[in-house]
Order: sequence, then structure tokens, then C-alpha cells
Amino acid sequence: MGRTRIKICGIRDADTALQAADAGADAIGFMFYRESPRYIDPEDARSIMDALPPLVATVGVFVNPSIEKFCDCEEVCPTNYVQLHGQEDEAMVRQCGPWLIRAVRYDPATIRSDLARWDQIDEVDAILVDGSAGGQGVALDWNGLAQAAQGISTPLFLAGGLTPDNVADAIRAVRPYAVDVSSGVESSRGVKDPALIRAFCQAVREADRSIG
Repeated sequence: MGRTRIKICGIRDADTALQAADAGADAIGFMFYRESPRYIDPEDARSIMDALPPLVATVGVFVNPSIEKFCDCEEVCPTNYVQLHGQEDEAMVRQCGPWLIRAVRYDPATIRSDLARWDQIDEVDAILVDGSAGGQGVALDWNGLAQAAQGISTPLFLAGGLTPDNVADAIRAVRPYAVDVSSGVESSRGVKDPALIRAFCQAVREADRSIG
């Protein structure tokens, strides 16, 4: 198994971004959805992006944007990857890709068809499976997801309900390409805790070593 990549999402200041990079994060996410408590203005995100060390990727997270708003945001803050986290259809995904992460909600009844749907779209470079319920960090059925993902060739990101305490178990069950955390490394809503970020990254590395 290759090394599990780490994305810390909902970054809103340069200090936290640099701390995440120092802890071993491969990517940081900027939330460009105004209704989120982790929303950041694209101009502020661009300043953070410019301060990052080499080889740390950036991801712009959108929820049901118009193509005009998407393009305007990308012009101000051209992140390495785009993450669509709403009900965007195939046409929108193709317009916004490539270098695109497509998020889907975990539902045991539909997860297999959702994975198969986006696995067929060339512009989708990764599928993020979000197990959070109602905005709260609630872990999904990892074993059920592992079964549903069999035969899916697009890299899988695991998100929702992950913490330093359970991410190792999630990795061992699902074997995702990457794990994505936001609320699981916060001291309060929208406020990242550097110690929790370090603990999360360390737990991921220990899980990788245990799998071998």
C-alpha cells in the first residue's frame, strides 16, 4: 500500500496553513462556500497559498457554484485542485475539471452507484466520500464503503467524522488514497488546533507503517 495522503480542510490563516504543512499535510483546503463557518475570501486564500512551501497542494472547495462565480474565484485564487461538494451535475463537473475532486455523501443504498457514476468521468481525478451527517462529524460505515469501492479505479478520499483517535482504523478498513479532515482537528467550530493537526498526521503515518 502506498502512503496515505493528508488534506486539512477549512484553513483560514497562514499560520495554521504552515503548521499543517510542517505536520506533514500534503494539501490544504479553502472553503469558498459562504454559508460555511470556515468560509474564506478568495483574496485571503491567495495570500495563504503564496506563503506555502513547495509541494503543498491547495484545494478550492465549492458548493453548487454558478460557472461565473467559479471562474471569478479561480481567477483570484487558482488552486491546484477544485472540489465540488454539492449537487453539481456531469456538465458542471466537466466544465470545472480537470484536477477535480468530486464529493459524494455516503449512503449505503446509493454509494456504489455514486462511485460508479463519477468513476466514468475523465475530469474527476478523485472521489471524496463524505460520511458527515448534518454538518456533524459522524464516521461512516468504513467496511461498507470498502466493499462498495471494489473495482473503482478513481482514487478515493475519505472524509467525515475522522479524528486523530479513529483515522488509523479508517485507513486500515478502507485503504483510501487520501484522508480529509476539518472539524476533527478543531478546538472549537472553525478554529483549527495545531496539536490536533500534528496528532492526526502522526496517526496516519503510524497506520501506514502498521499496514506495511
